[in-house]
Amino acid sequence: MSINGIVVSAGIAFGKALTITTQLPPLDFKLLSIEQIDQQQQQLTQAIYHLIAHLQHCQHHLCPDCDNFQLIDSDIMLLEDEELQQQLHQHINQFRVCAAVAVDRIFNQHAAEMSSLDDPYLANRSGDIICLAKRLTSALHGHLQWDLSTLAEDTILLADDLTPAEFAILPLTHITGLILESGGLTSHTAILARAAGIPALLNYQFSQSENLITDGSQLILDGMSGELHISPSSELFDQLKQKQQQELLRRQALMIYKDKSSQTLDGHMITLLANVGNLSEISHTTEVGAQGIGLFRTEFLLMNAKALPDEQQQYKLYCDALHSLQGDVLTIRTFDIGADKEIPCLPQSNEDNPALGIRGIRYSLAHPETFITQVKAILRAANHGQVRLMFPMVSQVEELDAAFLLIERAKAELIEQEKGFGTLSYGIVVETPAAVLNLPSMLPLLDFVSIGTNDLTQYTLAADRTNPHLAKQYPPLSPAVIQLISITINHCKKANVKVSLCGELGSDPRVLPLLVGLGLDELSINPANLLDVKVALIKGHYAEYVRHAQHIALLTRITDIRSAINAFALDYNQ
Repeated sequence: MSINGIVVSAGIAFGKALTITTQLPPLDFKLLSIEQIDQQQQQLTQAIYHLIAHLQHCQHHLCPDCDNFQLIDSDIMLLEDEELQQQLHQHINQFRVCAAVAVDRIFNQHAAEMSSLDDPYLANRSGDIICLAKRLTSALHGHLQWDLSTLAEDTILLADDLTPAEFAILPLTHITGLILESGGLTSHTAILARAAGIPALLNYQFSQSENLITDGSQLILDGMSGELHISPSSELFDQLKQKQQQELLRRQALMIYKDKSSQTLDGHMITLLANVGNLSEISHTTEVGAQGIGLFRTEFLLMNAKALPDEQQQYKLYCDALHSLQGDVLTIRTFDIGADKEIPCLPQSNEDNPALGIRGIRYSLAHPETFITQVKAILRAANHGQVRLMFPMVSQVEELDAAFLLIERAKAELIEQEKGFGTLSYGIVVETPAAVLNLPSMLPLLDFVSIGTNDLTQYTLAADRTNPHLAKQYPPLSPAVIQLISITINHCKKANVKVSLCGELGSDPRVLPLLVGLGLDELSINPANLLDVKVALIKGHYAEYVRHAQHIALLTRITDIRSAINAFALDYNQ
């Protein structure tokens, strides 16, 4: 039996199924009868008891000195707090609502109170309270949130959804594949899966296979064809094992290109950089011959942090990154908080539409102390290597003005504290149509620009990047997105400002000729795809890439653009 899905991360995985759930049903606000109130009171008491027991069980598999152990300890103490329990029970009685509604209201109230405190540690704990509320609500619905502390090796994980924070705690050494029901090709969880080299499928429907797949079922995830094979035959198993081995040999053969110059046959140079989210990924970039880091997603360092790293901790981290790069450029994107990236250690407000809310540079300007702490650490690290600072989600020049004022304040504090700092290059990630239109007013303040096609596609086409139903209908190869990329490049060329692209589009070797032909100076891509992209670059002539891009610019349908790109790639055997 086989089920089809959309390939999120290429590769072939063999393993046994384990299904987890992270989504909760919507809150029911109907008024309860006296009998129902009593029932909800009992359900709340039982849920708290079972969740505490579950958390204590999780602690047995952790070192008492580790952050996660202490975080769980804090959660247990909060759940055992008699005053909190009394507030929950009183809310059910007074407002005649179910226990889940009481948990949502009371926990959010506590989180809001903590986020407003002057004490940074306590303020940062507000996110932990929201996470605990989710776990308690899950327990109220009869299931405890998943515990992966004793996960077996060679597991293929099936989930309705995973946030980047939830992905960050997965024991990746035990997980061979991932299947998600929700999310998009450019969602941050999809990006993390590709960065980790974990084969993954999207748009998998649990309803199609609930009677076919049980925990422990033998699966083969084919991230080349997009098929999930359930209880495969021995013949199919052997066939896909051979296919997996062939792909491994192909990737090993690419290593001969690691140290080759990244230029076309007619000598046009393109700088190939890497996108990373942690220090371990940086070491992998040097193994595949990246010329530096074009995007360091610093917010991923915070996904499961107990508290926001202070200036000294961040400084050491950025210095370690520079040391690993051995003189190559490090492009640090300031914390891109918001949307689908929830950071428990940072205060965040609940928003009806977080993708259009306080995220990126907006979050930094709304929380200047957090921004200044990060900037001071980056400035100090710039004393030890080549560092570029990049602001996410900038749409207008006023945001840049405000950011540079805070940077001057950070410099003044460092001077007063007699701490040395280096010189930075400054850039923005172009992620909205407004940023493209306003770019001429911002370019005089910038040293470089990077095009973030993941969000640029989302905001141009009004298509949620985390929605699996829109993954194929609204791709970055839309004529509108290609036009905006071209306009951005032309603005930068006129202003003599270096222009890069850091979205997932750049990791597709078939699209490389188009992007180079449009005039990009740099590409920052997933390290796993870097050698494939380099081979695509060096096999052709720049003049032909330019003609290819000019041809694509005349096309008005996505299907025609795809056909033209695939035909061109076929000619070069890409």
